[in-house]
Amino acid sequence: MRTMAKRSSVALAMWLGCAAPHVLAAGIERVEPPFWWVGFENPQLQLLVYGEDMGTMSPAVDWPGVTVGEVTTTGNPNYLFVHLQIDVDAEAGQFDIVFSDGEETIAWPYRLDRRNPDPDHTRGFSSADAIYLITPDRFANGDPSNDEIEGLGDILDRSLPRARHGGDVRGIIDRLDYIADLGFTAVWLNPVLENAMPEFSYHGYSTTDFYRVDPRKGSNEDLAELARTGREKGVGLIMDMIVNHSGLNHWWMEDPPMDDWVHQWDGYVGTTHAKSLSVDPYGAEVDRREFYDGWFVPSMPDLNQDNPLMSEYLIQNAIWWIEYLGLAGVRMDTYPYSGAEFMAEWTRRVMEEFPDFNVVGEEWTENPLIVAYWQGGAEKHDGYRSWLRSVMDFPLNSVLASSLVAEERFSQGFRSLYSMLANDVLYPDPNELVIFGDNHDMRRVYSQLGEDFALFELAMAYLATMRGAPQIYYGTEILAVSGGDHGVIRSDFPGGWEGDAVDAVSGSGLTDDQLRAQELVKTLFNWRKDSQAVHRGGLTHFLPKDSVYVYFRYLDDEKVMVILNKNTEPYSLAMERFGEVLGDAGSGVDVIRGGAYDLTSAIGLEPRTALVLQVE
Repeated sequence: MRTMAKRSSVALAMWLGCAAPHVLAAGIERVEPPFWWVGFENPQLQLLVYGEDMGTMSPAVDWPGVTVGEVTTTGNPNYLFVHLQIDVDAEAGQFDIVFSDGEETIAWPYRLDRRNPDPDHTRGFSSADAIYLITPDRFANGDPSNDEIEGLGDILDRSLPRARHGGDVRGIIDRLDYIADLGFTAVWLNPVLENAMPEFSYHGYSTTDFYRVDPRKGSNEDLAELARTGREKGVGLIMDMIVNHSGLNHWWMEDPPMDDWVHQWDGYVGTTHAKSLSVDPYGAEVDRREFYDGWFVPSMPDLNQDNPLMSEYLIQNAIWWIEYLGLAGVRMDTYPYSGAEFMAEWTRRVMEEFPDFNVVGEEWTENPLIVAYWQGGAEKHDGYRSWLRSVMDFPLNSVLASSLVAEERFSQGFRSLYSMLANDVLYPDPNELVIFGDNHDMRRVYSQLGEDFALFELAMAYLATMRGAPQIYYGTEILAVSGGDHGVIRSDFPGGWEGDAVDAVSGSGLTDDQLRAQELVKTLFNWRKDSQAVHRGGLTHFLPKDSVYVYFRYLDDEKVMVILNKNTEPYSLAMERFGEVLGDAGSGVDVIRGGAYDLTSAIGLEPRTALVLQVE
């Protein structure tokens, strides 16, 4: 048995955020969750208690409304799982959990807060929002003092695409006004929790502590400040969560509570990524096991959600962060990999506590049948019940750039984009999907479009007006480019580091095209904030003809006509064909350039441009 590290009472108090304990809990290293709240629908709280021989201790609590229920030991004597019953009328405050083995007594201070009563504290994002995706290590270094932290490896070197570059939460806080001014109403951060890995940890997907922000990115308090300040500026915070795997250097991997805490194999077995097994009625069980239980990569152990203690740990962790930060949403990484039943229960429990919340799941496949399976709200072929409101629309993403680049013939070009929307019949609610041109795992959309500004304009107009909630990756607004290397895809945001020659926030050093792109994004997404027709209106699109794609978003009192034109020469668009939606409307004002158009006769289209017309 290894020797347990001991904390001073002062350090322990700082970690808990409460007064120093009157008895130093010398044998306890961790209690997770570190504190909790009164007022949840589920009155049960599972505490993971870790420390030398803690499995030999018995807990007791003397606090109004709190009682000790089941106590679970494991094959590892250093773990104790304590289940507390927290009544609806329990008092908020700090109390001791007293652990005793008949000879030694340890008092551990624990805190119960009252839940935030403001319904907007955890109100989820919706199709009324536009989401700005950020890889924190690559956006802005607001606090250089945390660039190197003793005990945490992985070098910082901005010259290496796959090394850490030093971006942090403070840098995002400092640029919230810029994000809000662009018209975005939510920020999705790639993971910011601790990744104490020896290399390639900047991306954040190898969690080594589920309750701690990586100190090189800031602190829990910094993240709470980001959420609070963003909300004040009209920008909600979406947290990237991972329940499928942790990092190999997670603290529990050195001393796991039991043999089945993570999925074990005779030698390394990686997941097959066979997404079709989620819906395949003929799939073999051995294949399902390799898909669900195989490790994502050798440095990411696959967590065993079939273990009820692990399952509860992960569910409570999500609830803790949502309430603590006041989140506007969760983006769940690798949603299907953890298994259908666990993800249904995870999402159900989250939505039970936060009915106005939103979770978007990542299911990376071009097959809309598989993506639609995970969205809740409709009966499934196998009786599966999902509670998931939103899914990333990878099928639509798969044809967006290619439809703009390809020639208009047969099923290519705009036809592929048009045809993909027919698959919306599979989704319980297509308006809840998150649509996007690129993200942190794929080539930049401007590069996908051949670095063609005209096609970029068409793509931005489409994302700003199509059904669903649009997500734009940081730097898209200044025409960021990349190949397929992930380190380059996630390049540094210009101006985020002292001494940068170019500053995207002030515009210093940007090219004319970059400034035009920034203004285009700002114009479209600020207008979108107030367009109810785009947020929740109907959609009618017309078969693309002559390299022109036309569709409408509409309510009884608002109509928006979108015209995407790929012609390289001026084009005259006859209006009679659109009468079933236009009705007796006489004119429209272009959101992008401000020009007015007479809609009672043919209108002239400039080559390779988008029109977003507010119909009057």
